[in-house]
Amino acid sequence: MQDAAIQAEGLRKSYGNVQALAGIDLEAPAGTILGLLGPNGAGKTTAVRILTTLLPPDGGTARVAGLDVVRDAAALRAQIGLAGQYAAVDENLTGRENLEMVGRLYHMRRAPSLKRADELLERFDLTDAARRLVRTYSGGMRRRLDLAAALVARPPVLFLDEPTTGLDPRSRIGLWETIEARVAAGTTVLLTTQYLDEADRLADRIAVIDQGRVIAEGTSDELKDRVGGESLEVTLDEAANARTAIEALAAMVEDRPSCDGALLHLPIKRGRGAIAEAVRRLDGAGVGIDDIYVRRPTLDDVFLELTGHTAEEAAEGDGGPPERGRREEQAAA
Repeated sequence: MQDAAIQAEGLRKSYGNVQALAGIDLEAPAGTILGLLGPNGAGKTTAVRILTTLLPPDGGTARVAGLDVVRDAAALRAQIGLAGQYAAVDENLTGRENLEMVGRLYHMRRAPSLKRADELLERFDLTDAARRLVRTYSGGMRRRLDLAAALVARPPVLFLDEPTTGLDPRSRIGLWETIEARVAAGTTVLLTTQYLDEADRLADRIAVIDQGRVIAEGTSDELKDRVGGESLEVTLDEAANARTAIEALAAMVEDRPSCDGALLHLPIKRGRGAIAEAVRRLDGAGVGIDDIYVRRPTLDDVFLELTGHTAEEAAEGDGGPPERGRREEQAAA
């Protein structure tokens, strides 16, 4: 088994009377991506702040890159990159100067710092704005610059707290490709996100957090299997044929079907070959259809089943005061 690059046991944190973390365990083997999902107030960002030394835990232990997040905090900061929910860049410097400064803080010499800055400015489509003051950047440009800053030193462990919020589709896909390339090179990533397609594409394992506790963990497919198997969605050409269609498909159905007018929802035993078999059965029964497809559960279904909210309803953020979090992230940049 791979060594754990991120390991937390029993992490607890409270803000006054609000318990943000109630003893969570997390583990990410080296060279993998761990996705953290959860609704507003779940504790995701608090966990990231503790693991990146921005906050001390009230209890429990955590090690990142083999270093204790409390005892070895100073040494650990040289081993990690962080892009938080708020862009932590200096508005009074240019984009290039910001990235060069980060390189020098990681003890890179000036020439390599400038070369790395130029590489990242190009990768994040900021070359044309490289010599402009960051105060003139749009919100999306600042976000991309902040992400670039987290990658300057090619850290072995990277923390991305909702990294693509505010990015356009092209920039999101570009960032996904950058993350995948870093992981292929051995980087470990902890990713919090409100975009379930992002977690589905990137995360090797996913932990779902709610009310400061890990309530489910597994691969994307394992979590989807928890909320049920595949279903056949059939749109009939005439709603009056619903009963006949259900009888024709009865041998394929694993659970009780549902009907909404001309739309049938039928939990099925297996998805492979289901469409062809269903079409044959319906044709034999003289039932016409307008549309048919096999639907697998999505991570949104998992999210709703486990937390009672859809991901869209769950706004970004968590149990820690936002303003405090912003100041802490800026101080660590």
